[in-house]
Amino acid sequence: MWYYRALHRHVARSLVSAGLPSSAAILDAGCGTGGLLRHLHAVQPAWQLSGVDMSPLACQLASKRTGATIVEGSVTHLPFATESFSAITSCEVLCQIERPETALREFVRCLRPGGVVVLTMPAYQWLFSYHDRQVANLRRYAASEVQELLRNAGLQPTYGSYWNSLPFPLAVLRRKLFPPRNPASDVRLYPAPLELMFNATMAIEHNFLRAGLLLPFGSSILAVGVKPARA
Repeated sequence: MWYYRALHRHVARSLVSAGLPSSAAILDAGCGTGGLLRHLHAVQPAWQLSGVDMSPLACQLASKRTGATIVEGSVTHLPFATESFSAITSCEVLCQIERPETALREFVRCLRPGGVVVLTMPAYQWLFSYHDRQVANLRRYAASEVQELLRNAGLQPTYGSYWNSLPFPLAVLRRKLFPPRNPASDVRLYPAPLELMFNATMAIEHNFLRAGLLLPFGSSILAVGVKPARA
């Protein structure tokens, strides 16, 4: 689906921009069935990739699909040693737990000094709708709130932008003015012409963000934080 393609590109670009070593150990916290891990392996095969997820079935599928080290567990109690990773990614996961700060403190514990956290989160609480209930989101965020979560966990925010900006008016119309009669998640595969159209809009946004510019609004947020190095 176009959405996951865009999300994976944004996360991979953030990791590459962080200047990680070629053999960096990276954890995807809430890895699901391993889509992001597969993309990261294609970007840099030397990265040492791991994933954690609460679903036994998701862990089984991720292990088969990726060849990465997959462990069943919670993002709020990571089953990994302190300072195990150079980077931790977590996509649309912290919005599904009551206390996201607990997970972020675990990320900090498991990060090496100078390590990075890359998050994606759904934007704007006023946009909360049937879609969020279907995917188990508890809330949505403003970009400034995500930055504050990073700071409160002991991370230094280094990047933050909205994305999914070009399709944003369509999302508002769909979720707030013309909701479907039979609610279901909007994250699904669409007919080929729509997929092509959304892929094209996401390519425009990707090039815009890759150039170092920020998007002022959108239905999603991309944020990066760094664990301070030891003095």
